Amino acid sequence: MLLAMIFWGIAWTSGKVTISHSNAQVAAFWRYAISFITILPVVWYMKISFKTDKLGLVYMIFAGLLSAIFNYLFFVGLSYGQAGYGGTMVTSIVPILTYLFSILLLGTKVSTRQVVALSIGVFGALILLRVPMEGLAFLNINSSYFLICAFVWAIVTVLAQKASTRANPMLYTLVVFAITAFTNMIFALPYHPFDIRSFDNVFWWNIVFIGLFSGTFSMTLFFISASKIGAHQAGIFMFIVPVGAIVSSWIVYDEKVVLSTIIGCFLSLVSVLLFNTKRKLRKIRISN
Repeated sequence: MLLAMIFWGIAWTSGKVTISHSNAQVAAFWRYAISFITILPVVWYMKISFKTDKLGLVYMIFAGLLSAIFNYLFFVGLSYGQAGYGGTMVTSIVPILTYLFSILLLGTKVSTRQVVALSIGVFGALILLRVPMEGLAFLNINSSYFLICAFVWAIVTVLAQKASTRANPMLYTLVVFAITAFTNMIFALPYHPFDIRSFDNVFWWNIVFIGLFSGTFSMTLFFISASKIGAHQAGIFMFIVPVGAIVSSWIVYDEKVVLSTIIGCFLSLVSVLLFNTKRKLRKIRISN
């Protein structure tokens, strides 16, 4: 998961490079098309069962459609905003939203300390959005796409846990990739995505990196983790993503990191660590 999340962080910078050599519709399609193609041999090699029920299929369809929305917003957001800020903002807010959605939708029980932890996370998210300094100024074209991305991906994470008892995590990933690629393809067709020669080598190297490493590799591990340890616990690994996003965007685009981004990310990290530490302490006491 550590390496996977670093790749996911670098994908934000790589995505910004990609969108500068294409458009959001084409980039969104090829990202998941590559992910779908490259995961097929993995599913075949692992001899994954294709058994599921109607509700499991519904979860996968909804997750695929939401992933398509996230995928498109990912590239549109990067065409306007900074890769480092986008990667930090989305991956810091997603775990907090995932906790809240898990409580509301999955009935996850929380203690008083965990409520405090979530409050710290919400405050950290507000700092990330610069609300104390700029009010509602965050509702602009540079950050609104990233904010919607966070909401969408939090729901996708919860759906991964809901589907975990009804379908193999690899089957879930395969179907989500397929639906996402097909949905994005429909909107990319007017831009001739299959005219391969119209896109340069920079586009292809970056889209292959995003599709293969942050797609097949990283996202498969993420969905499997969400199904095994719970959506809210898997979300903690996303705090590794800003490291890859900030460092890579600094190297490629010389993007500066503002203090509010660092403080907001730190508070969100403290929130998730406090939430999960309490759970571990309880387990230790019970075992003793």
